[in-house]
Amino acid sequence: MTNPFEDADANYLVLVNEEGQYSLWPTFVDVPSGWARVFGEAPRSECIEFIEKSWTDMRPKSLVAAMQDATGTDAGA
Repeated sequence: MTNPFEDADANYLVLVNEEGQYSLWPTFVDVPSGWARVFGEAPRSECIEFIEKSWTDMRPKSLVAAMQDATGTDAGA
């Protein structure tokens, strides 16, 4: 059996959680609790491209907020 997350011929969804983390998700699997659909249904390559353009800061939102609170500045700047 092949990995359903690596099937180049399948369609996928792009999900995002409350921390701003993205996930490539097969269309035939229910979206898990805590995740929201933000792109797709689309071919895997289009979903990967969307993630690469959208998820530019890999830090979880809670870490960014904590860093900003600690320094009193925008930690991403």
